[in-house]
Amino acid sequence: MVQRRVAVTGLGLVNPYGGDLDDFFSRLLNGQSAISLFENDDPAGSLRLPALQCQNFDPIASLGKPLSHTMDRFSQLGATAAFSAWNDAGLSLENKTERSDYGLTWGTAVGGVTTYERGYNDLYRGNQRLFTPIAVVMAMNNAAAAHIAIKLGLAGSCLTYSVACASSSVAIGEAFHAIRSGRASLMLAGGSEAPLAYGVLRAWAALRILASGDADTAHAASRPFSKDRAGLVLGEGAGALVIEDWDHAVARGARIYAEMVGYGTTCDHNHLVRPKPDGEIEAIRQALAVGDLGIDEIDYVNAHATATTEGDSAEIAAIKAVFGKYTATLPVSSTKSMHGHLLGAAGAIEAITTVMALHKHAIPPTAHLEEVDPSCDGVRHITGKPLTDKPLRAALSNSFAFGGVNAVLAFRKAESSLIHNS
Repeated sequence: MVQRRVAVTGLGLVNPYGGDLDDFFSRLLNGQSAISLFENDDPAGSLRLPALQCQNFDPIASLGKPLSHTMDRFSQLGATAAFSAWNDAGLSLENKTERSDYGLTWGTAVGGVTTYERGYNDLYRGNQRLFTPIAVVMAMNNAAAAHIAIKLGLAGSCLTYSVACASSSVAIGEAFHAIRSGRASLMLAGGSEAPLAYGVLRAWAALRILASGDADTAHAASRPFSKDRAGLVLGEGAGALVIEDWDHAVARGARIYAEMVGYGTTCDHNHLVRPKPDGEIEAIRQALAVGDLGIDEIDYVNAHATATTEGDSAEIAAIKAVFGKYTATLPVSSTKSMHGHLLGAAGAIEAITTVMALHKHAIPPTAHLEEVDPSCDGVRHITGKPLTDKPLRAALSNSFAFGGVNAVLAFRKAESSLIHNS
């Protein structure tokens, strides 16, 4: 079977910095954290913790009142990012595509939790007898994907993946397989999450893995790889990529950000929340093998690292096992130190970051990393300033999830006359 080349031609996101791609990447390069103290008041009690909120996001301005009012927030964020990526790829938002070889894969971990929480409050506290008639279709995990596909007329496969923190990386990886195998010419892939509901935050707090902080220290609450790391910071947002058959992209004169060349996914089959390096090692090796990449060709790893004690250490152990003698000089960073952990959308945001790193030949640092934990040592941690001292050839984006699902995406610097240096 002929394996098709896969081009990345469109990028779109919604994040706490805003929705501008270049501004997002510039802020990451500058080590600028978007984390702040989030306050959620509820009749059951107030909750104050570091978090990432898209405070300036206006769904009505992005989507219009009729459409946005039928969507949960995770769908609003997702559709906005998806339409931005579609437009960035030079595709029309005005007319439906209606092509059976154009499809969509999306990821979310918790789906429309804000809709259900609002309904439960009305039902149990407000003594209202009925939910809104569209609660189910607003809250279902595939709601974002359905809205996007309807708007764009995507007649190919429309699938939603829910595998915790690896959801959108798996969605992107499966879209890659669809194009590489010839089942699709173009795919829109990504993920969205809006988990800042009181009940969800209380549930995560009960796990005792959330970072703490006050108004003055919240921005530095996420400290991956650090000896004093104290847990992850939850956030909301969305990311989307348009990926397509290379010849298809060339034929329509599309800009090519990067070439997607590999994808690996495994299951630790070990524990629901305790990662095991073995599965991560195999996922990285799969991505390299599919991409026909040598370990000496990887110039950057965007780590999953969430600033949890076991997770960060397991990931570094996996990287060391795969890269051997090259590990000490391998640039690694975790941009979650600045944009937090977006759960099912994390993989998409980090894949976009990895593609931009290749496109701009610049690696963002891990912010707030002053003293590396000994269990996380042995790689070239990028701290303080971005790394811009050499061209980048290829890079990996890691996502390792609760439930033991591992997903690794591999990208190569695109070499094409169609590349724009914008």
